[in-house]
Amino acid sequence: MSGAGARYKVLGAGIFSLLLTLGVARFAYTPLLPLMQQQAGLGLADAGWLAAINYAGYLSGALGASLISDLRLKDRLYRVGMVVAVLSTLMMGLSTDPVVWAISRFVAGLSSAAGMLPGTGLILNWLIRHNHKSELGIHFAGIGLGIAGCAAAVTVFSHWLDWRAQWFAFSALGCILLVPALRWLPPPDTSGVTQTGKTMQDQPPSPLYLKIFMAAYFCAGIGYVVSATFIVAIVNKLPGLAGQGNLVFLAIGIGAAPACINWDLIARRTGDLNALILAAVLQIVGILLPVLVGGLVAALLGALLFGGTFIGMVSLVLTMAGRYYPTRPAKMMGKMTLSYGAAQILAPAITGTLATRFGSYNAGLYFAAAAMVVGTLLLLLLKLVERRELGPMRVPV
Repeated sequence: MSGAGARYKVLGAGIFSLLLTLGVARFAYTPLLPLMQQQAGLGLADAGWLAAINYAGYLSGALGASLISDLRLKDRLYRVGMVVAVLSTLMMGLSTDPVVWAISRFVAGLSSAAGMLPGTGLILNWLIRHNHKSELGIHFAGIGLGIAGCAAAVTVFSHWLDWRAQWFAFSALGCILLVPALRWLPPPDTSGVTQTGKTMQDQPPSPLYLKIFMAAYFCAGIGYVVSATFIVAIVNKLPGLAGQGNLVFLAIGIGAAPACINWDLIARRTGDLNALILAAVLQIVGILLPVLVGGLVAALLGALLFGGTFIGMVSLVLTMAGRYYPTRPAKMMGKMTLSYGAAQILAPAITGTLATRFGSYNAGLYFAAAAMVVGTLLLLLLKLVERRELGPMRVPV
């Protein structure tokens, strides 16, 4: 196979792995949440806790990834994670016991981490080793496609299938996605040089830079998870928008699908940190539009902005991490995701509690937007630290 053909096949493995672990195993829960509340008796607070448990699994997986340097072990964990994604999805339809659902969500979180960290790290390592651009925009398109696909599938399935049958349908879809996710990613090369003989060397950032970066990414995790988890339920309860939640969730996926490729191009022109700051500001607007303006047009525009920015931020951050650690890219990726994941444990539980107290999820959106404002300020501070401590030669390009 030609170099370009091999590249697209490897990137295709990444897309299918994210469709499976982030789309089916994770994001199917969001459009199915209202249906489970109506048909399976899932309460507002319980819905929040299940989302928090999912992110606890994701955080546990991120912690494991940050501690593992062996590429072969990461490859095995990636492959196990793909299978676990299918099994965790199947579990959701096999029971109405909240304990079983909680176990499913935790295990699904582990599988999501396998796709996002070892999987992404392996793909970035392959790209760098084979002298391709170290950009992950095409790879991360799988998340947006997964969101849009899940929203569209639930909209179609709901005409014929109840909540349980839809989980079974997603399990069957997961089995199909499993094949290219496993077969198209080659075993990792563990040598210390690229194909042209160039030595691969890690150039980690300073401790201060990393701490501020992790704090900013924690805020981004809050900004992401509230809308990603509750947007369908939020929109369905807004005046005049009953039943439109899945359409808005579909718009998030449509916005997200090309977003990472777009942000790769923006980052080439502006630099990674400037691109992150721009994405954060646009995401704040996207989060607040549905509740501040109201109406379907504002909700859809907000969804497109949110979808077009949150995954772009993830892509940019993980790409930067991989450039700092080309020989073991999941090392810093895992640390950053620990911060992002910690926010995703706290924020859904807080949002569920706020929803129970105030009778809606709107307060959660204001909470998420405030966190994003703080995160934006931290990114601006990071630019000052970059100038003072890292210098132009140390900044990833």
